[in-house]
Amino acid sequence: MPRRQPPICSGHHHAFADWQPLAREGLVVGGRRGMLKAGLAGMAGLSLPDLVRMRTARGEGGPGLPPRSVILLWMTGGPSQIDTWDPKPDRPIENRGPFATIPTKLPGVRICEHLPRQAAILDRITLIRSVDAQGSNHEPNTVFQTGNRAAEPRVNPEAKEYPSIAAVVARHRGANRPGMPANVGFWRSPSHIAFGGALGQQYDPLQGNAAARLPVYDLVGNDTGRSAGGDLFTLADGLDMERLGERRALLADLDRLRRGLDLAGTMTATDAFHQQAVEMLTGDAARRAFDLSLEPEGVRDRYGPHLWCRQALLARRLVEAGVAFVTIDLSYHTASGTWDNHGDNIPPYGGISRGLKPLLPLFDHLFTTLVLDLEERGLAEQVLVIAMGEFGRTPTIGTQGSTDGRDHWPGVMSMALAGGGLRHGQVIGASDRQGGAIAERPVGPGDLAATLYRFFGVPADTQYVDLKGRPRFVIENGTPIAELF
Repeated sequence: MPRRQPPICSGHHHAFADWQPLAREGLVVGGRRGMLKAGLAGMAGLSLPDLVRMRTARGEGGPGLPPRSVILLWMTGGPSQIDTWDPKPDRPIENRGPFATIPTKLPGVRICEHLPRQAAILDRITLIRSVDAQGSNHEPNTVFQTGNRAAEPRVNPEAKEYPSIAAVVARHRGANRPGMPANVGFWRSPSHIAFGGALGQQYDPLQGNAAARLPVYDLVGNDTGRSAGGDLFTLADGLDMERLGERRALLADLDRLRRGLDLAGTMTATDAFHQQAVEMLTGDAARRAFDLSLEPEGVRDRYGPHLWCRQALLARRLVEAGVAFVTIDLSYHTASGTWDNHGDNIPPYGGISRGLKPLLPLFDHLFTTLVLDLEERGLAEQVLVIAMGEFGRTPTIGTQGSTDGRDHWPGVMSMALAGGGLRHGQVIGASDRQGGAIAERPVGPGDLAATLYRFFGVPADTQYVDLKGRPRFVIENGTPIAELF
């Protein structure tokens, strides 16, 4: 095998580095293929990473599919079910925790006192109180984001092969509009999000943090006063739109030669990714969707200046522009996550009072603002919002020597859904009296995956081939949650 060559565009990675344009191939020293590779590599020089070849999905869904999108609010670290959506007000304090409860729009249903906005619109929301998180872990947080219990790298060396639900959607549905990525993620750490796995890196999420200018927060949630990102669509030094057009013309001139050389289709695929990257760079759709300055000031004020709220507003802009799946990593910390509330004496997470309590009003605001904004813009039938983490927390407080922390608890957790044209205003399932076990209607990661694939119109028998050449179903041990349809 020839040695891999560095990118030939000085200082800039490009989509054609893997073609090794300067490598000699066998007896062909200066032949047509080497010339073609060098020509294609010379066309690179875009700062859009790898010309989106390894980031943006080519939609392969059938024509006529209705637009569908998901916004996943990933509460990294695992929020306490008892101190949010499944309170136990009649239990002793060591079980029920320090928070009171409030009534909601649904008769007889109570939730945490620090979620009043959700309580007021619970008739638009579905709570699932019987989510079975057995086998789920964090860092990486992949079991529920893939819909498969085997996707846990701490115990399964093949776990990284399982593609995320978002990647499967990107592969089989693509974006809802041309010129937009299918899969976008905002993450503080790559261990907080699932990727393309065996489907390939081209179905990984486009990193929203690089595409949008956003405030920078430190590991414990303080606004540093700085901002970062927003340079993803910036052309490399020395490349303007005129030169970009010239390079596209050169590529067109090489089409005939390419077709004669490439019998395996590899160069055709690369060309498609190049074309998509150019469309994203030269078109207005993606650039405008990531530009919060184009949003009316009143709407920006409604969401607020906090990082998570800005990301929620961006998510609404992105799905409105045609993105199919947006994941927001709701975490300040790059380790296990801000919702990992083990105890007051374990910085930076804190326990229920000092760690979880400050998060809840912020989350309550961004969740309800997003849901209502989608409704007002006529997107409620099209966009499904999901809020969840990777597992629940122990029914008894005071873990790890803390005053009111709760440890990991995969036995049961809660999640919330809104929009998507699904049936809401209900509570699905129940935990036991202590909130530590499922009492009725268990819902597992495979059920969540099956529900989302049905929502997107991805057939239940869809398969992919893993890295060992074995066919696998995207749904394993799961059925759609019937109450939602």
